[in-house]
Parts: sequence; C-alpha cells; structure tokens
Amino acid sequence: MNQNHVFIMVENMTTPLLSDSEAPADALPVCLTSPTVAILGSGDFSRSLALRLVASGVRVVVGSRCVNRIPSGLFPDAVELRNQEGAVSQAVCLVFMAVFPEHYCSLLGLQSALAGKVLVDVSNGAEMNIHGPSNAERLAELFPDSLVVKGFNTVSTWELQTGAHDGSRQVMICSNSTEGKKKVVQLARQMGFHPVDMGGLSAAREIEVAPLHLFPSWSGPVVVTFLLFLFFYGYGFLRGILLPFLAQGGHNAFYRLALDLVNESLPAVALVTLALVYFPGLFAAWLQLWRGTKYQRFPSWLDNWLQRRKQLGLLSFLCAALHGVYSLCLPLRRITLHRLVNTAYRQVKAGTEEPWDELGVWRSDLYLSCGVLGLGVLSLLAITSLPTVGNTLNWREFTFVQSGLGYIALTLSITHTLFFGWDFAFHIEAYPFYMPPSYLLAVVVPCIVLVCRCFLLLPCIFTRLTRIRRGCESKRNCPVLQHHHVVANGIP
Repeated sequence: MNQNHVFIMVENMTTPLLSDSEAPADALPVCLTSPTVAILGSGDFSRSLALRLVASGVRVVVGSRCVNRIPSGLFPDAVELRNQEGAVSQAVCLVFMAVFPEHYCSLLGLQSALAGKVLVDVSNGAEMNIHGPSNAERLAELFPDSLVVKGFNTVSTWELQTGAHDGSRQVMICSNSTEGKKKVVQLARQMGFHPVDMGGLSAAREIEVAPLHLFPSWSGPVVVTFLLFLFFYGYGFLRGILLPFLAQGGHNAFYRLALDLVNESLPAVALVTLALVYFPGLFAAWLQLWRGTKYQRFPSWLDNWLQRRKQLGLLSFLCAALHGVYSLCLPLRRITLHRLVNTAYRQVKAGTEEPWDELGVWRSDLYLSCGVLGLGVLSLLAITSLPTVGNTLNWREFTFVQSGLGYIALTLSITHTLFFGWDFAFHIEAYPFYMPPSYLLAVVVPCIVLVCRCFLLLPCIFTRLTRIRRGCESKRNCPVLQHHHVVANGIP
C-alpha cells in the first residue's frame, strides 16, 4: 500500500457519512462544546441534577450564597462552584432554580443578569392547592424579562443519580415561551428523559401538586377492601365468638381473633374483591345492550370503577396469598396439637383402630386442589398486570389473560369455597343464631357475576353486543342512518 492510498483512506475517514443535505430533518443538533448550564442552589436536588448533567456531557456551574460552606467532594470535580452572580454570568441560556420558592425574592438583585435567559423552576407545591398562582407563575412575575419554564419537579433525586432507565422517563414541561420550552426539551432528551409538553405556564399548578398525590388510583380500592375485611371479620367475631360467649355463659373462644378469624375473613374478601373486578364490565355490557350504542358515555361512577379494576385485582391476589400463608401456619399452632391429641385419645377410648372418612378425604383434596389452582391463575393475572410484562403482550393476548383466565380464576375460587362448605350449608347446625357462615355470604356476588357472564355468552346476546361494539347502532340512536336508509330506497 503506497502513501497515496493511505492519504485517501485518512481523507475518507474524516468525511461525514451523511452530508448536510442528507441528514434527517428532525435530528437534534449535536454540540461538541456543550453550552454551560447554571444551577442556583447547592442542596440535594442540585447535586443530583449536576451529576446527571455532567454524565450527559453538559458543562455545569453551581451558584451558592456561600460557596465556602459547600463541603469538598459534594459535587463532581467537573462542576464549577461559584457565587450566584458568577454562576449566572457563566450560563449561556439555561438556569435551574433549585431553591425553595420562598427564597425567590432574594434573587431579585439578579434580574438584569437573568434577563433573556431560560429559568427552569423545579419546585413542588407545599400543599394540594391548584386554585392560587403556582410557584412558576410567581417566578415569572418576579422576573418578567426571563423565560420561565416549569419542569423536572416530578423527577426525584434518586432517578437523577441512577439514570433515566431506572426510574420514570417522563418529564412534564410547561411554559408560555415556545423558545424556552424547545431548549429545555432538547436538554431533557440529552439527559435521557422523555419530555411531555403540558401546554402553557398555567398547567404548572397541576404539575407542582403531582408529586404530592399519595396513590390516587389506589385510595378507593384500598378503602373497599378494608371495609370488606372489617365486615367479614366483625361478622365472624359476632357469630363465632361473642354471641356463643354470651349465650353459653363463659365459652371462651377469643383466642381465635389472632389467626383463625383473620384466615376466615381473608378468602371471603379475596373472592368478593375478585368478583368486583369483573362486575363493572358486565354492567357496562348490559348498559350498552339497553342503550343500543357504544357512543354514549358511562356514568362517572361506573367509569371510575372500570379504571380501578387493576388495583382491585391486585388486592384480591394479596388477600388470597395471605390466606395461603395463614393456612400453612395452621399446623404450627399449639391448639392444633391439642386437638390432635384429644382426637387420638377419643379414638383409643372408643376402640377405633383405623378410622377412615373417605367423604372427608375427597372434600379436603378437592377444595385444596381448586384453591391452589385458583391462586396459581390469580398469580398469573397479577404478573401480567405489571407494566413491564403487560407491555410485551398484544391486545388479544392481554384480553385473553385478564378476561379469559380471570373468569377461570373466579370459577376455581368459587369451586374452592363450595367444596370447603360441602353439604354443611344444608345442616341446621351451620346457622347458629340464624346467621349463615361467612363463605355463604362471600359466594353470592361471585355467583351473580358468573351467571351474568353466562347470559352474555348466549349467541343471540353475544352477536348483538359484538355488533354494538363494532360501531353498529339502532335507528332510534342514529337518525342519520335512518335518513340515509330512506334516501337509498328512493323515498322523498
């Protein structure tokens, strides 16, 4: 290989693969020397934000009221520490306001230095108040010559330090300045986040209170599950402990409060909660059949119920799993050993050498088998409810698991309860104080759900419901179709 060939190869290596005319139009500009970004404040969020920016190839300068107060090693070596005036002067266009909102007024002396620059407000609301002005709007009033952008307040310091792939990738951004939003969006993408444009600066009120919500979609399902547990626990306490104690004069069974009664209440709560997962879907189907259209909105209470089915299903799985763990603990109790010894003593005293209850063996094996299978299918439903698993399924697969296997889990759970009850429900001894057992109360709603589901599977009903869900409407709900039908037949 001669020198000319070497020169040509070097020249080709320095030539870009795509010319400017061939580069994608939506490609983000890449800067070999990234512009300096300033962060006002030296707290935990400022340190985590500086770490993330430096890891993304951005030059960072941190401004503090007292630079000498910052311990050495708190910030990376690549971060430059200055006073607030020096940090603002070093920033090209972006300045993060990582200070508490009550200290915004202390920065009024920097109005002229901050004029024309983009101020990113990362503060959160102190209380759930979306009616008054937001922190970002107050910042815009204090610095009218700056471009205020709300963003990065929903990202925690942990997510900034561990990277965007280990936490939430979404960053909600809002501003009245299109130019300011464009710069913050570009920086968020460079940091590995997915910016979401929420509109004007008035949206900052909702963005600031978003981190203050405590499981907003879980409050209703948790309350319903807790009330169901209180009902079945209180009912069992009244039926099996308190009333016998008062009626029989000293029959003490209060030891059952800690484990027995809890283990009796948990499966009842799991069964009813699982039925509540599929009950709103059936109600919505019957409502569509009655209306003859799918284009009318459901009532707000039904819409909210439909949106909480995932949470109800996970809580049902939790109660079923706890019931399984409690059941495994039953043989470890001292009362169980006491009953075994008493039973053996009575058999020896009665002269029974080899007692065998075949009917009882069938009953126990059947209800245990149905219970284990039901818990296994319910576990599969819980796993596919996770976003990381559910996102790998297409719509048909997800519907099959959540609907088809869900009804199988409900059927197995009902069968487990019925085998447990066996024929006891037909004995008068099962109704002390005229109160039925808890499992009979728990099985009512699930049986109603299964019967309604079976009616919807009838060909005459299933065909009509399918047509409605594919957009067909009755003539009374769509007069336009009626008019077209008349014109098509040539009737004036």
